[in-house]
Amino acid sequence: MNTKIYVGNLAFSVTESDLRDLFSKHGPVGEVAIVQDRATGQPRGFGFVTMTTAEGCKAAIAALNGTEFQGRALTVNEARPREERSGGGGSFGGGRGNRRY
Repeated sequence: MNTKIYVGNLAFSVTESDLRDLFSKHGPVGEVAIVQDRATGQPRGFGFVTMTTAEGCKAAIAALNGTEFQGRALTVNEARPREERSGGGGSFGGGRGNRRY
């Protein structure tokens, strides 16, 4: 079992320390990361917690999913691998082709 947990619907005021304290009640916590917007540096409302044992991971998910924390109902589940995103595409269009004016 993966021991990395996705934590969604976080209040923007939640800190990594807050999450560590919350999850450590269910087992040993390895790493905590709250995802931030690249442009603004503001929290995006979700993060990841890595538990050091599978038992701690299962216990935290079972105990915390749907519970209220700092005024928000948490979404807590096993993190899935990041999906590959395409490099975008399309042209930088708007050009006029090979017409002569």
